[in-house]
Amino acid sequence: MNIWVDADACPVVIKDILFRAAERTGVELTLIANQPISTPAAKNIKAFQVSSGFDVADNEIVKRCSANDLVITSDIPLAAEVIEKGALALSPRGEMHTKENIRGRLNIRDFMDTMRASGVQTGGPPPLSQTDRKNFANNLDKWLTQRKSQ
Repeated sequence: MNIWVDADACPVVIKDILFRAAERTGVELTLIANQPISTPAAKNIKAFQVSSGFDVADNEIVKRCSANDLVITSDIPLAAEVIEKGALALSPRGEMHTKENIRGRLNIRDFMDTMRASGVQTGGPPPLSQTDRKNFANNLDKWLTQRKSQ
């Protein structure tokens, strides 16, 4: 089982949590981005740069991930695609996306997209809070613990 990171939009503080977890547990961690990403010198931590373009990094993650892998992304359509392959998706805010909740999140995302296209100013997401970081770390630890017991 591997962890794949949609690294272009992943906050640095979340990458740091992932680096520490990968170093501590030995889990394979791969960051995929359109730009160079620096990583700690560890055999189980890699960065893979793809060409720039719409959804190029997302498509690479979908191609490479497998069932029971964990994908770190705030991109709801990407989360839906990896869930179809049997993987789980965890947002940098600590929200675990699963088969049970992804349809509702896709509907909300599509609704907000329609609102923005109609000219409604919806604003961006709030800054990453300490609670978000804690939720992320807790859900990551839960996944790592389940992985260890398999």
